[in-house]
Amino acid sequence: MSRVYRALEKVEEERKQKVEEPFLKVFEERTVPKEEVPPLQSPGEKIERLGLPSKEVAPVLIVPPHSFGAEAFRKLKTQIFLHPGKSPHSILVTSAAPQEGKTLVAVNLAVAISKEIHNNAILVDGDLRRPGIHLEKSQSANGLSNYLSDGIPLSEILINSQIEKLRLILAGSSTRKSSELIRSKKMGELLESLKESSDNTYIVIDSPPIMATADPSLLSKMVDGIILVVRAGYTTRESVQGAIKSIDRQKIIGVIFNQIDVKPSSFFSEYYRYYQYYRK
Repeated sequence: MSRVYRALEKVEEERKQKVEEPFLKVFEERTVPKEEVPPLQSPGEKIERLGLPSKEVAPVLIVPPHSFGAEAFRKLKTQIFLHPGKSPHSILVTSAAPQEGKTLVAVNLAVAISKEIHNNAILVDGDLRRPGIHLEKSQSANGLSNYLSDGIPLSEILINSQIEKLRLILAGSSTRKSSELIRSKKMGELLESLKESSDNTYIVIDSPPIMATADPSLLSKMVDGIILVVRAGYTTRESVQGAIKSIDRQKIIGVIFNQIDVKPSSFFSEYYRYYQYYRK
């Protein structure tokens, strides 16, 4: 436990010293050409696009703080805080299949939590086979896999982002032994230590798709809550049912329907109108 506290103290000292922090980039799917990525269907809000290293990478988006999308993530955050019983401090964000938007949800949920006055967030890239979160200045930074397999100290993988009170643990070196590393005792101890380091710390883990690997099933046993992301008009009912059977369903705290076209809906139109009114 003392090592975790020392690591957290070191990160906090670095933040106070105002060391230049790396720019955060997140990517969902490495094999999807940019032109094939469907646009986010939101009511007229522009979304900030992060830099791309190549044309073969589809970007994940961090929504502007005053956008309709950001408000949706704030509502999600509030539902987590108000969850019956003890608020889940470690949250797994996953989906049945690739390209459903789980990384977008994980990143923006972590950002929303970090904006709370008394809370901070740690965003963990739990996809050790196909990492989705990278840093602008170092594409080969050590991360979770190096911590679990090579004995890299926590202080070297727990890093600050440019967003205050949001820290990152990258996936690290890509490995095909991800299930063995996730299953290890050290992984469970890491999550427990991070949670116990502060009552105000929330851990958000972006995991691989459930139907692609056993890793989400393993991680589901270690976390307090699970958010399942379902892409509207894309994910089949059978895929969702199969995904739920593969994880600890008692820990599911919410299902997010992503890329819903809200324009034809009078309910969403009214909601958006009220939102715009209160922005003024």
